[in-house]
Amino acid sequence: MGKIFLLMGKSTSGKDTIYKYLIQDEELGLKKIVPYTTRPMRDGEKDGAEYYFKNEQEYQQLKDAEKIIEERTYHTKYGEWRYFTVDDGQIDLAKGDYLVIGTLESYCSFRDYFGQEIVAPVLINVDTKIRLHRALDREDKQENPKYDEMCRRFLADEEDFSEDKISEAGVTRRFNNNDDVQSCISEIRSFIQDNK
Repeated sequence: MGKIFLLMGKSTSGKDTIYKYLIQDEELGLKKIVPYTTRPMRDGEKDGAEYYFKNEQEYQQLKDAEKIIEERTYHTKYGEWRYFTVDDGQIDLAKGDYLVIGTLESYCSFRDYFGQEIVAPVLINVDTKIRLHRALDREDKQENPKYDEMCRRFLADEEDFSEDKISEAGVTRRFNNNDDVQSCISEIRSFIQDNK
């Protein structure tokens, strides 16, 4: 029986970078789960790579068909943006281990859906000042920067990843990604190998 390693952390904690290294590590042999979203595609993104991009009607059809494993909705200045994982045949635990990016809330949903022995949390921790600089740098590179949305996400993360919520979810281990991403990746890699 395979495991699902759920990579999570506040925005600009380096989840995407760490995910790319781990998913390409042939020795780990982790399979990817592509999540879904209703938010607009960002510059450089492709449908089916980072996300499957769906509209609200398509989201509702999946929900009505009871295909959604976990979901979260963000109320933004640009409307409701949904992020969700669909039971669409991507996950077959008889065929190996998986790596997915999510939030603390999505970790709890995955854990409740598949069982605590199947889903392992990987919480990335980054100093607030470093995250803020990374967020500004990322928005500066966008064709149409959305600084207001960046600020909303930044503040929402403080609540979503509060110490109380982390404790309630039963997450005890953290992986620091401040200035040395390779050390963080190495630490996570060892954790995954030990917990497969």
